[in-house]
Amino acid sequence: MSEIFSILGVATSGMGAYKTWLNAVADNVANMNNVVRTDEPAFQERFVEVRPMMDEDGLGDGVMVTGAMFGDPDGRVVYEPNHPLADEEGMVRRSAVDLTDQMVYMQLAQRGYQANVRSFESAKEAYETILSIGR
Repeated sequence: MSEIFSILGVATSGMGAYKTWLNAVADNVANMNNVVRTDEPAFQERFVEVRPMMDEDGLGDGVMVTGAMFGDPDGRVVYEPNHPLADEEGMVRRSAVDLTDQMVYMQLAQRGYQANVRSFESAKEAYETILSIGR
């Protein structure tokens, strides 16, 4: 029976990791059009770092978000002479975040989250079935 509880914990940890990834993607998309002066760093894309957790037997016991990595602070320098932040050469710095990449990451994270929800629900149903047998 402890395996069922373990499955619930694994699925819950997966949902948490995928939720963190979705939040990072949302932050990336929300800031992808930020513009700064060329002497400032561009918005840096967020990437979530995750590591597996192991139980005392060395078996997988879920995942843990351990931090974040950040993209290129150089971004893209583009010519926009009418922008209020443009330098004397008409250049500004934009983020290097690519919307197509972010949409792919969003779909992957959504599907991973949904798969963990299904695993959680299946384990919960199995647990409820086991409890009903004992009644």
